[in-house]
Amino acid sequence: MDQPLVSIILPVYNAQNHLARCIGSILNQTYKNIELIILNDGSKDHSLPVCEEFRAKDSRIVLVDKENSGVSDTRNLGLKLAGGEYVQFVDSDDYIDPDFTQHLVEAAETHHADLVIAPYKMVIPAGATKPEQVLEKLEDNLGVMSVARPPEVREYGFLPAGVYDKDTFALRLMDKPASYFYSVLWNKLYRRILLTGNDIQFTSELKWAEDLVFNMQYIQYAETFVSIDKTGYYYVQNPQSICHTQINPASIVQNKIQTFRYYKDLYTRLGMYEEVRPQLYKFLVDIAESTYPSGPFKKIIEEAKEYWKNRKE
Repeated sequence: MDQPLVSIILPVYNAQNHLARCIGSILNQTYKNIELIILNDGSKDHSLPVCEEFRAKDSRIVLVDKENSGVSDTRNLGLKLAGGEYVQFVDSDDYIDPDFTQHLVEAAETHHADLVIAPYKMVIPAGATKPEQVLEKLEDNLGVMSVARPPEVREYGFLPAGVYDKDTFALRLMDKPASYFYSVLWNKLYRRILLTGNDIQFTSELKWAEDLVFNMQYIQYAETFVSIDKTGYYYVQNPQSICHTQINPASIVQNKIQTFRYYKDLYTRLGMYEEVRPQLYKFLVDIAESTYPSGPFKKIIEEAKEYWKNRKE
């Protein structure tokens, strides 16, 4: 099989602790024809020296050091610099299996796919959840020696392996409209000509879920979708991320309203809005895969559900 170039876009912001693992996993891909576009978004830690060390050893790296402007603007710059036939995204906290890109490209080339989607693994480090943190603090106060625990790994995938047309893929998406599986960038492979030819970019108007809006734009122009059963992306939970530090009832409601408009526009364009409207309203009260199924997070979701219930009444 010919190896078309894959542009892998990696935004970096204060990621020094996990960056070497992330970059190393990308450069160790069995699929060799890649360009790794690393965009240092004004990091204040030692992320840039880590990136420079890797660039000195591998000519496939394009390194950009820029002033901080946010992840959406940074990814848009990455898209402008990309020269590959395909585009792949990786987040700096995460890492990928050596054959992940290979599986994505093989599926795209075999089926002439515009989008390839894969199941992923959520990695929850020991001590990352609130109950574990409380327990560890209690153990410290009591002088109890804690035993090192391995991370918990959960696998998620909501679409059986196969080839799908636009309408079928859009309908299956409505089974899990709020899932990371469908909404994020990093478990997918995109055809660059569809991105550049239709001026698909990331919006800065959302605090989070900009990935989902990007995907909804892309679905409008893609025709052939392929789901594979090979996991290869490790989404590492970071307690300091936006999803874990800026979630509250007001932000959830605001974000859901904004994103709902994009969903409605997509399905109206596809002529499917009336068909999926019940599931679409489910999106307003549904949540993505989470490490926090109970406690404060559950309370926030219940408050959001009550809000939408009262609005409908």
